[in-house]
Amino acid sequence: MARGGARAVSGPMKGVKYVKAKPLAATPKDIKEAARQSRVTPLEYMLAVMNDPDEDPQMRARMAMAAAPYVHARATDAVGGKKEQQQAEAERLAEDSKFAVPAPPKGE
Repeated sequence: MARGGARAVSGPMKGVKYVKAKPLAATPKDIKEAARQSRVTPLEYMLAVMNDPDEDPQMRARMAMAAAPYVHARATDAVGGKKEQQQAEAERLAEDSKFAVPAPPKGE
C-alpha cells in the first residue's frame, strides 16, 4: 500500500484567486490623529464625538460602532453556553436545599 506523496486533489485550486482576509477592525487612523491633536485618548474622543448633537449623524454612528467594543461586553461573553447556564442554575438552586454542600468542620 502506497503512503505519503502528492495527491491529485490536494492544494490550492488552479485558476482561483484567493483574497487575503481583512484584519479585525482597529481604530481608524483619522480618529487616532484627531485624538492626538485634542490631547485625549481615542476612546474619550470617540465618546465626545458620539455624544455631540451638532456632529454629522454618520460620524456619530461611526464613532459609536468604533467605541462599542471598548465600552460594552459582548452578549455571548456574558451569557455563556448551555452547560454554563445549567451549572449556574443548579448551583443557585442547591444553595438553600438539603443537597447543598455543607460547611467544612471547624478546627479546634
